[in-house]
Amino acid sequence: MKLSTHGRYDYQPIVGRPVYDWPNGTRLAVYLGLNLEHFAFGEGLGAELAPGGPQPDILNFAWRDYGNRVGAWRMLELFDELSLPCSVLANSTMYDYAPALMRAFQARGDEIVGHGRSNTERQGTLAPEAEAALIAEATEILARHAGKAPAGWLGPWISESPHTPDLLQEAGYRYLLDWCMDDQPVWMRTRTGRILALPYPQELNDIPMIVGRKIGGDAFADMIIDNFDEMLTQSKAMPLVMGIALHPYLVGQPYRLRHLRRALGHIAKHRADIWISTAGAIAEHAAALPPGTVPGSRP
Repeated sequence: MKLSTHGRYDYQPIVGRPVYDWPNGTRLAVYLGLNLEHFAFGEGLGAELAPGGPQPDILNFAWRDYGNRVGAWRMLELFDELSLPCSVLANSTMYDYAPALMRAFQARGDEIVGHGRSNTERQGTLAPEAEAALIAEATEILARHAGKAPAGWLGPWISESPHTPDLLQEAGYRYLLDWCMDDQPVWMRTRTGRILALPYPQELNDIPMIVGRKIGGDAFADMIIDNFDEMLTQSKAMPLVMGIALHPYLVGQPYRLRHLRRALGHIAKHRADIWISTAGAIAEHAAALPPGTVPGSRP
């Protein structure tokens, strides 16, 4: 029996792969993926604190909006205190809704990553022409405000159509974050070349854990610490990437931020033993390695 396949990459176990270092001679790269998202009022998708009622769903809209008005600013302060860069996964509508917030992260030198127009919608349900238009619209807005086009993309709701990697590569994107199948960067095939899949977590991600599995902020922080400690041990033998996916309306709540502070402080204390960077810098380093080093297709 032959199963259908995506055809984007081949199976290759993580053991036995070529070994390489990150730029500072370490083997564990860590990045923070901060999701800055805007939602339409009275329609569309959105995470829920409690089961939503009829639209307009004031409770859940306002709960999510807390992240942009309060939570993200507290997280920015925390990142400054710990001298941690981040990759800002930004809906393009954030530049219309909360331009001061976007400017504040850009002023830190943080990377801006494409994250669609709004998390009210999924791109994977669109026809190819409409999806290409969504990517083009979001990219143009992000490039205009950030001063350069984003190198990476995370689909809203991790939503992809069968054509998404092709469309992103053709739009000039060099890496994507939708696929969580590995702890190392992996080259993916597209119809006109290749694009790098960079590890983006679905376990160390506050939406699946806190919203989906209903765990507390203390347990989520413990997960981050345990994951980091174990990957630091594993990285003695091979290069690894650890991402942490964060949403300000969740971990920007004060009682959760207290635990996030503990977890990120633990990581920061090990900065001499790891490479704390951005998703884009990690992808750029991996893409520059000799052919055959990074799993996946050759040029």
